Amino acid sequence: MEFKLLDPLIHVPLRLAAMSILIAEEEADFVGLKKRIEATGGNLSVQLEKLQQANYIKVEKGFKGKMQHTVYKITDIGVAAFENYLDALRSYLPSRGR
Repeated sequence: MEFKLLDPLIHVPLRLAAMSILIAEEEADFVGLKKRIEATGGNLSVQLEKLQQANYIKVEKGFKGKMQHTVYKITDIGVAAFENYLDALRSYLPSRGR
């Protein structure tokens, strides 16, 4: 049985949670991610920066009224990386007649 390597960038729980939300919804704002993941703002910010540096996500900053509003979107590179991550994860599971 051949196992594929799990992407260490995605495998970190907080980053995996963020990528999972973004793959499902395509975009989410910082406040929404923070609430759903139940992370501190500082920790989430650091982890999202790592995903951004890898071009897995992109960031759009602007304002909503007078408040700063930051939106994160998954990129095509991020979608491919997430799909590869899932394929790698499946390689660790028993086939069960597949």
